[in-house]
Amino acid sequence: MSIFADRVRRLDADLDRISLGFDRPQRPRRSSTSIYQDRASSAHDHDRDDHDESERSSLSEVLEASEDGSVFAHAAIDALSRPRAVNLLEVVKALSSTSSSHPQLSSSRIRFLLEQSGIADPEIQSEAFEQYDESERRHMSNIEWLIISKATVQTCGLIQATLLDQIIPLNNEIWYWEEVLNSYVYSSIYTVQTSPIRLWALYQENKHRMKPLSSSPTEMANSTWEGIKGPWVQFYDIVRTTVRDRSMVGLQGKVLSPISQARREARKKIATLKKLREMTSTGLGILVDEALAFGIDQDDANSDVEINSHLDWKGVVCRSVALMEQVLQDVLKLRYSLVDYENGVFTGVQDDPELFQTVDHDNASDQAAVVTRRLFQLLETTLPVHNDQLGRLVTEHGRPSVLVRCWLPATVAALSSTTILRILVNRQAELIAWAQDAAVTVRDFWANWIIEPTRKVVRTIRHDETSEIAIMSRDSLKADRESLERMVVDFATDNPHFASASGAASGSTSALTETDIAAIRAKVNEGDVTPVLRAYEQDLRSPLKGAVRGDLIRSLLIQVQKTKVDLEVAISGIDALLKSQELVFGFVGLTPGILVSIGALQYLRGVLGGRKGARHSKKAGKSVRVLRNIDRIFSEATPTADNVLTYRDHGLLLCEVHVLRTLMHKILPRDVEKEFLEDLEDLSNLRGFQIQVRALDRIKWAYAKWLS
Repeated sequence: MSIFADRVRRLDADLDRISLGFDRPQRPRRSSTSIYQDRASSAHDHDRDDHDESERSSLSEVLEASEDGSVFAHAAIDALSRPRAVNLLEVVKALSSTSSSHPQLSSSRIRFLLEQSGIADPEIQSEAFEQYDESERRHMSNIEWLIISKATVQTCGLIQATLLDQIIPLNNEIWYWEEVLNSYVYSSIYTVQTSPIRLWALYQENKHRMKPLSSSPTEMANSTWEGIKGPWVQFYDIVRTTVRDRSMVGLQGKVLSPISQARREARKKIATLKKLREMTSTGLGILVDEALAFGIDQDDANSDVEINSHLDWKGVVCRSVALMEQVLQDVLKLRYSLVDYENGVFTGVQDDPELFQTVDHDNASDQAAVVTRRLFQLLETTLPVHNDQLGRLVTEHGRPSVLVRCWLPATVAALSSTTILRILVNRQAELIAWAQDAAVTVRDFWANWIIEPTRKVVRTIRHDETSEIAIMSRDSLKADRESLERMVVDFATDNPHFASASGAASGSTSALTETDIAAIRAKVNEGDVTPVLRAYEQDLRSPLKGAVRGDLIRSLLIQVQKTKVDLEVAISGIDALLKSQELVFGFVGLTPGILVSIGALQYLRGVLGGRKGARHSKKAGKSVRVLRNIDRIFSEATPTADNVLTYRDHGLLLCEVHVLRTLMHKILPRDVEKEFLEDLEDLSNLRGFQIQVRALDRIKWAYAKWLS
């Protein structure tokens, strides 16, 4: 919501506090404006048969306000029961800022409601004068002035918002020309962009000189030579005398350089746009500071009757209408200085014969018709004419049109389009293959690095046996260990004297019992193959004999099997470790695909402008620059004798405050935004220069968290 929408609500609330002539005791009650609005609502919702009864119930508070049941209160009820009053009260309700979620009405809507009221219609006014007595006409006049006041509030808010919307784009136009002026590259680009216009202007300027040359060439040759010979001789003498010590190249650069002409043109446009911005800001400041200044304190506890007793609110409305007209009529007269513009506005308001006068009971109706016609003229003619004139000024002095800025790249694109099209046609098959390969790559990446790892992770979570990680077959260790047991048992059975230490020493060949065989099996399971090692040690003493007998080779092969079993035991330990971390490895396999996908999505979001964090940082950066502009306004401002900003500085400040409010609305949390709006209120209101500076400092440190 705009700052001027809040101002419309506040001024409308001030109007609701103004008493319109009903005598009431000095106690807090609902204002007569609220009663009028309730009356309009009642007349709108009930049918005609219950009309009189609903009127009296809606105005029961007026009767209660009269302690002795005065005739005046009954006359008020009778006056508000008239069809004319019902129509006026409906217009009052429609013009109120609380009638919809948008307090600011459009220009066409305000004109329609003013026309519906019939205040400026002589026939309706004449008919009302004949039908109603003086008391009823007085109440009708009060309602008419309430309509005019609310319409003036809406019109003032509309004009202020219009001026605000016109000032903000001027900053962008000024920035564009400053870039052209301060950069040689941009000056060159602007020169190239506007070269067709310059050539056409040069042709139009010299077109009339070329016509005599084509009429009589033979005759023109002699006359032309004689005509230009003498002046050129004189010109040569002057140039040789005056620029003898100067560089001819520098002189051409100053006089003939198109870039210098472009920079001079940019300098003139900057001056014009800055003057336009200052004039518009001054007009905005005048309207905000001087228009509709009822002088009602929002915290004042006085009753509406006390407020009305010392308030010439009708005169304030009249002067505000004249002020709005004068501001719009003079704001585009750039030949005026700011002081002359301000003095001209206030002088024009004071010299207005229709609006700058006191409104009393005798001329209230006639003056209401005059103000209504002026409001209607302001909305129908003055404001649209102002918008058209300012639009032409901005078009003339603003940045070039899109056609001027883009004709060169558009021409290059058009000339190269055939070449580009030919390349596309000649490489059509390659481009199609490239597109297909890209699509297949994306599809395979999605299937092999996203879908399949995800399925494996899901199977791991479900303890699916087919998904177990293994670096060796499941029953390999068991088979090799049983084979080793059989080898050792068979070897011990064939060589029982190696089964025990005593047998090996004595050479006993007694057969092994089942207990001995079971003990050997148990030791083999623990990795103990002592019988084989004993035989191996003995055969090493006579290796040839052992080799011929076969025991040495047999013991070596058993040890090879033992080494194989030991290796498989180690591998099984690693296998168990992998199985314990199977879920971790599953997520590790899924991570590359997820990271690539997230990166691609983030890139697409960034390209499409969907990165909320980046947008937040961008808005915070803009807000900091707006605060810098506000600080600069305060630094360069010269307060008036009343220790407030000038109209120009206040208008510029309101523009920056509006931009800051719009940016911070999307950054601050809802609960913090309420406090921020209070600080903005202190910053924009003219309560003293020091108060505004302190409010700016408070905003800087209080909301630094969201501005960083």
